[in-house]
Amino acid sequence: MSVDKSLKRKGRLNRSRNVLKRDERIEKLQADEKWSDDQSPYGIPKVRVIQVVAGKKKKKKEEEPAADDKKKKKK
Repeated sequence: MSVDKSLKRKGRLNRSRNVLKRDERIEKLQADEKWSDDQSPYGIPKVRVIQVVAGKKKKKKEEEPAADDKKKKKK
């Protein structure tokens, strides 16, 4: 039996997750300077995960093809 196409997505693990692992939470707290080495790794505070939203790409104004069209019309 084969795996369904919808279950095999490229880059599936690259998306942002709602829950971080303990070591990831500690790294985030260290970056925010809210973690000291003498703290216990149990009962650590929650860490907010900011999800990155990809915006739409702006289309570049193509003035060069318009200039090429003028040259073609003159010929």
